Amino acid sequence: MSRKAHSPRILFDEQLVLDKLSKLKDPLEKLAQIIDFEFFRDSLDRKLGRDISKRNKGGRPPYDCVLMFKILILQRYYGLSDDNMEFQILDRFSFKRFLCVDLACDIPDSKTIWLFKEQLGKSDGGIKDLFDLFVGKLEILGFVANEGKMVDASFVEDPRQRNSREENKQIKQGEVPEEWKKEENKHKLAQKDTEARWTKKNNQVYYGYKDHVKSDTKSKLVTGYTVTTANVHDSQTLEGLLDERDHNQPLFADSAYTGEEQEKVIKLKEMRYEVCEKGKRNTPLTKEKVTSNREKSKTRARVEHIFGFIENSMGGSYVINPAVIDLYLGSIIDAFMVKIFDYPCRTSL
Repeated sequence: MSRKAHSPRILFDEQLVLDKLSKLKDPLEKLAQIIDFEFFRDSLDRKLGRDISKRNKGGRPPYDCVLMFKILILQRYYGLSDDNMEFQILDRFSFKRFLCVDLACDIPDSKTIWLFKEQLGKSDGGIKDLFDLFVGKLEILGFVANEGKMVDASFVEDPRQRNSREENKQIKQGEVPEEWKKEENKHKLAQKDTEARWTKKNNQVYYGYKDHVKSDTKSKLVTGYTVTTANVHDSQTLEGLLDERDHNQPLFADSAYTGEEQEKVIKLKEMRYEVCEKGKRNTPLTKEKVTSNREKSKTRARVEHIFGFIENSMGGSYVINPAVIDLYLGSIIDAFMVKIFDYPCRTSL
């Protein structure tokens, strides 16, 4: 007798699927159990101007802000477009459980997801305030050891532009070519990124932007970040990354952060200088300095794990929308994601 391909539907079909997902160790279930996303509700409501006490009774109410925020988390972690995100919410039981929705719920469409990102990105403080809020919470709980800091940077590549020399000259001067402003070229302009820049490193050419991060040496949790164009040197953002909370801590960094100006910044911030030394032409490093660099690198190299997580687990940093606001939002969420998905691992210890 052949085995039945289909069984009759029963009342608990959906729950049986979820139970099987749990046995397969659904990572989203663990994340939802560890992090109470309601923690972000008040901040999200303020940024989006959603005062429940003053809400107009007329019209359709907006989607829940925590639901939309969790959608952004899923979207960035799995590298999904707005349209694909809408499809996956409808299609995947694990997404539904994480978002606390069921088959009967009204799901936000792709345009709603896009609009939420726009509103959050343009709000005062944006997602950065949520990032800082979470950092503060982790510090209170003792997950940020504050025994030392690491800094580093990584490229965020943009689709390469095919512009003429004259167009590139105007872009470098901060201007938009007149030809692109014409009505018939509005769609072309929408696909052009006039903020991204070219640079070259180790004989390899890059076009786009650069993420700069500061992280805790012990926990590897990201505690600061900034975004620049690709042609900005790593060391130029050092002063902006460090703050008063870093006082009396050692700072670990690679040789890109050496130099008199950087030493002055580190001294001004009252931090201990633990930056790897750089050899010069006809003046190689001594054995003592090579040994010192090796010891410093044992700690400094841990910051590479952050970019490794973004590259391997999140599909890398990239620019989908050439709008600067989308770039900054994406980079902040990258730093946020490293923190959020690393947090459950630490609470399980």
